[in-house]
Amino acid sequence: MTVSSTGVSRPLCLALCLAGLVAMVTGGGGGGGRSSGSRKNKDVFLGEDKFKFGGRIDYKLKKQDSTKTLVIKSEQLLRIEDHDFAIRPGFGASAIPVGIDVQVESIDSISEVNMDFTMTLYLRHYWKDARLAFPSRNNKSRTFDARLVRKIWVPDVFFVHSKRSFIHDTTMDNIMLRIFPDGNVLYSVRITVTALCSMDFSSFPLDTQNCSLELESYAYNENDLMLYWNNGNNSLRTDDIMLSQFFIEEFQSSNGLAFYSSTGWYNRLYIHFILRRHVFFFLLQTYFPTMLMVLLSWVSFWIDRRAVPARVSLGMTTVLTMSTIITGVSSSMPQVSYVKAVDIYLWTSFLFVFLSVIEYAAVNYCTTLEEMRKMKRGRILSTFDASQAMAFDGCFHDDEIELTPYPGALSGTMTSDPREGPTPSITGNAPTEGGVRLRRWKPLRAQVDLLLSNSYMIDSYSRVVFPLSYLLFNVIYWSLYS
Repeated sequence: MTVSSTGVSRPLCLALCLAGLVAMVTGGGGGGGRSSGSRKNKDVFLGEDKFKFGGRIDYKLKKQDSTKTLVIKSEQLLRIEDHDFAIRPGFGASAIPVGIDVQVESIDSISEVNMDFTMTLYLRHYWKDARLAFPSRNNKSRTFDARLVRKIWVPDVFFVHSKRSFIHDTTMDNIMLRIFPDGNVLYSVRITVTALCSMDFSSFPLDTQNCSLELESYAYNENDLMLYWNNGNNSLRTDDIMLSQFFIEEFQSSNGLAFYSSTGWYNRLYIHFILRRHVFFFLLQTYFPTMLMVLLSWVSFWIDRRAVPARVSLGMTTVLTMSTIITGVSSSMPQVSYVKAVDIYLWTSFLFVFLSVIEYAAVNYCTTLEEMRKMKRGRILSTFDASQAMAFDGCFHDDEIELTPYPGALSGTMTSDPREGPTPSITGNAPTEGGVRLRRWKPLRAQVDLLLSNSYMIDSYSRVVFPLSYLLFNVIYWSLYS
């Protein structure tokens, strides 16, 4: 009886258990479906709120937005964290070759006072780093900006003899990094650099300047890094550059080695450019005004020698104007210890202007002597007013000078006729000494007497001598420096 009841109860218990499991599964599935449906409807209804407050839809959108994880993916693709990029590629092996090419955008300024130039250029580096190689089905490169550049190794190229330089950062840092699947790297930056240019002003402003921009690795000598022009002579390209005071005759690239006693030999690249100055600006600002001042100083040769105020004021005006021109040119030039071509022209012109003033001083002095001699010979009337003479020719005449002829006591050596002037008369043979007659003083004295008695001849000669001398100077000057 017990056995039979136990046997009946076991199947009954199993059946009840199965029925309960079925009910639970069916109820849970229905509840789950309703619950899922309600959540789905709620999510759709509150989708915008879910996205706004960081719900599950926001998380899904983040997973779909690949731009928010691009840097992380790139770093994983390039395996940046797996390598030490503080050391150069191929450390311990031969020197890594780094190709360079330059595109000059503009030459912003050239300063003669500071002896430097400012240039804006695109500097591009080419090298291979096997650590940056990545798999690619289409063999396409990847381009990055400055954010990735800080995490990898790049060449430390700097400009020798540079005073100032900077990388443009508008609107972002002007840096481009392009990595190819095989590990080749292109690194490009846009730089403005101000560098020293040793200028020679001995022919200024008819000069030609040869300036150069030099590139070199700062830390790696020739055993670690080898700089070279990537495309040979075609590695240097220039846009159409126009300068206000210079004409660019030639751009040329070259390479060489630089030695430092403490660190060794370094590869160095050179960018040479030849500048020829436009002289037309200086013709208008310096040479033509100087010529006009010299010509203006010669006008005094045609003014009456007795017009003292006119000739003196004209001479002083030209002298002061020449001094102003020389000062203006010197202020815009460096203080060099040698003579420039423009200095030769300006100071020679100043000398001509100064000599024109001295010429009138000589004319005025000779006129005064001539007047005094006429007064002594009695050729000036006794009623002659000395104050009127002073106002007329600028020379002072003493009223108390005796205007009568010399007494007859001197008639033995001079003629008594005052109109003929003092004529020496030799009554006997000239004195001799050792059989040689001493007559050499007569021609020189005769010439001096002629010049003193005819002072107007100085102006007559100056009208010819000054222009011819200045013309000869200009011919020699322009033939030497042109």
